[in-house]
Amino acid sequence: MSKLGNFVWGIADQLRGVYKPHQYGGVILPFTILRRLDCILEPARDEVRQLAQKYSGGALDVQVRRKTGLAFYNTSPFDFSLLLDDPEGLRANLIDYITGFSANIDVFERFKFENELATLDEKKRLYLVASQFAEVDLHPDAVPNAEMGDLFEYLIYKFAEASNEEAGEHYTPRDAIRLMVDLLFAEDNDALLEPGTIRTIYDPTAGTGGMLSVAEERLLERNPDARLRLYGQELNDQSYAICKSDMIAKGQDVGNIRLGDTLADDLFFDRTFDFCMSNPPYGVDWKVSQESVKTEALRQNSRFSHGLPAIGDGQMLFLSHLASKMRPTHEGGGRAGIVLNGSPLFNGAAESGPSQIRRWLLESDLVEAIVALPTNMFFNTGIATYIWLLDNTKRPERQGKIQLIDATSFWTRMRKSLGSKNRELDETARDRILALYDAFDDADPEFSKVFTANDFGYWTITVERPLLTDTGKVSTDRKGNPKPDAKKRDTENIPFTYAGNTDGDLGRDATIKKYFDSEVLPHVPDAWVDDKKTKIGYEIPFTRHFYKYTPPRPLTEIDADLDKQVAKIMGLLREVEGS
Repeated sequence: MSKLGNFVWGIADQLRGVYKPHQYGGVILPFTILRRLDCILEPARDEVRQLAQKYSGGALDVQVRRKTGLAFYNTSPFDFSLLLDDPEGLRANLIDYITGFSANIDVFERFKFENELATLDEKKRLYLVASQFAEVDLHPDAVPNAEMGDLFEYLIYKFAEASNEEAGEHYTPRDAIRLMVDLLFAEDNDALLEPGTIRTIYDPTAGTGGMLSVAEERLLERNPDARLRLYGQELNDQSYAICKSDMIAKGQDVGNIRLGDTLADDLFFDRTFDFCMSNPPYGVDWKVSQESVKTEALRQNSRFSHGLPAIGDGQMLFLSHLASKMRPTHEGGGRAGIVLNGSPLFNGAAESGPSQIRRWLLESDLVEAIVALPTNMFFNTGIATYIWLLDNTKRPERQGKIQLIDATSFWTRMRKSLGSKNRELDETARDRILALYDAFDDADPEFSKVFTANDFGYWTITVERPLLTDTGKVSTDRKGNPKPDAKKRDTENIPFTYAGNTDGDLGRDATIKKYFDSEVLPHVPDAWVDDKKTKIGYEIPFTRHFYKYTPPRPLTEIDADLDKQVAKIMGLLREVEGS
């Protein structure tokens, strides 16, 4: 792939002076897609042309698929070789070729490719670029789908790098995807090996289709006779175009790849899926979608009715969305995997939107496992990231339980960094994580721990103290009850599990009393709890559960290091004085 990627990227050299580096993608990406489709069509081109003389419209679609197995076609008389035979008419002929594709090929419109062809023609670059693309064989026999996906991702990374954009907004590293897919398939492994198995998988932030492609690869590696139907929605025009092109090449139903804002308009509102997966943007606001999201949140049991995060970060909306897209339990159930940063684990106080989302997921027993990944795993961020696994039909031994896996140390260093990504999860690391997941309760407690929802629940109580008059007497209301002093008001968070409580919120009164009597009254004897203000919260303090105490260095060792540094400084000063 590196050689192929460098070759295709090298074609961009022809664009210097005409385009700025950040504009190269608008030319190179659609030309790459065009060449890929051209190579796929080549063996069946004559047969398609003969069919086009007899059929048209939907009838032609059916006949082409039946006779050639292709999900698309082109009725133009041109191909890359014929196009290059007429340099003077190249632009017009290329436009004729592009418009000759079947109606499901709308990708070139998304790139505004005809405008680019006009610019290239005017600047005398069109023939140079087209002829160089004609030299590369992009047929699936020469460049398999997985390699083609890697090529697209490499090119997007290079273009993003040239324009200081965030490449990670468009795609996810393959090592992270492979781990997520393996975890998703882990619970359905036996069924996936059955002959003729058919499953559906959905990505609401499809990007260039990397997640969907890897999912299909991994399933076919296990069972070549299986069939995975791929569904995706993507907001970015160019990413959508690449994703759709990739799905066409795979023979997938390209009507299952749709363009639009998933949060504002779920284009698969009437469908649920066997598997769902996503790597949504982190820290990106959802202002553009807020009107639709807030309206939907008012509808009971809708995607967003369980809580809304702060407007500045929409990733928990995608978490809620995925939970709603899993196939219902009565239809066999579904599983979902999503990559998130650390904030969805703990952000938001009790009964805030994020806490309410966690409460819904945990109390509904939808969270199966959370895996902490190494830092520097992704292209656009070095921060901590986590894979959340959701399942609405857990195995009996997992019901009511949540597994946390700490894989932060399971990385190997890459030979060459790609943006912020300088670490990867190799196959050995992924197998190690899967082994911990499979072992569940019997896994190594240094890296895997099992909890219940109650372990993450807490009450926020409001502790009041009496308001005193200027003469030091307690101020009371008409009923003789002490008035609270707002300036002395305080809150305390009490874990559901305090003092051994195993009843969750049902043990509220007794547990709060034990805490108050033990932790508060000895310090402020005149305090009381305002029961009406008690709130329920949920957080998952992942790092705390895997914290390893590192003792400080001995003072003698620190002193020795300081003496060495002082001696070094004194030596340098003597050299300066001597000069």
